[in-house]
Amino acid sequence: MSDPKVVLITGCAKGGFGYEYCKAFAVHNCKVFASDIPQRMSDLTELQSEQIETLQLDVLSDESVAKAINFVISQCGKIDILINNAGISSTGPLAELPLDVIKKAYEVNALGQLRMVQQVVPHMVARRSGTIVNIGSIVGKVPTPWAGSYCATKAYVHAISHALRVELKPFNIDVVLVHPGAIRSNFGSNAMDKLKDYEWKIYKDFKDSIAERAQASQSGKSTDAAVFARHVASKVLNPKPAKTVTFGHMTMLFEFLSWSPLWVRDLFFTKRFKLE
Repeated sequence: MSDPKVVLITGCAKGGFGYEYCKAFAVHNCKVFASDIPQRMSDLTELQSEQIETLQLDVLSDESVAKAINFVISQCGKIDILINNAGISSTGPLAELPLDVIKKAYEVNALGQLRMVQQVVPHMVARRSGTIVNIGSIVGKVPTPWAGSYCATKAYVHAISHALRVELKPFNIDVVLVHPGAIRSNFGSNAMDKLKDYEWKIYKDFKDSIAERAQASQSGKSTDAAVFARHVASKVLNPKPAKTVTFGHMTMLFEFLSWSPLWVRDLFFTKRFKLE
């Protein structure tokens, strides 16, 4: 019997995708390391089991990332799969959203993933084996109003993933890019909480539309996070992992929009977010 796969997952607080990824990979007999920032470690308590171990990891810190990866290597001798899941929302009109907020989203969602990649790749190269899973978004392909900065961070993830796939091929390292659609999680409520800090001036008449966008992924038809995580885990654990995984509510619509002329997109979003 082969050794169980060792999986390191970032951003695993309860209520999010990462929490469900942990359970989904554990079902497949993987040894899972669930990580998050120190302030959220209490949210990981219920995950702890024979299959799942928790540890602190802040994707904004070189030291924290190195410490976590070295710990996993010291315990298991390898990391087979890295799930780059940690991310934050960034909702608001680009002309008014504070640059510090946009910068933070970029540092977590974009550079945070690359920081993890740069620290884990040397270990995978040494073994000529490994899988890196970067969590993008369907809105990284089709950006929406009121979330342009968030969409841009995900577009960055898409770009580096496609480049990494080719760059890491000589070392037998797979790169999987995930495009979640509308998945039910705490992401929408977190985005709504952040909106309380802003008082729009130019866009004060669009306050309700902006709030609607913040929780757009949390409609009654949104895909259950556990169902989504199980689907992703099955694709990643395939002997020949998929290059991209697109799954969840509204992905078909956004795939259509990604191939549509810009005037079709503009018309759709103008009506959808009441920008007439």
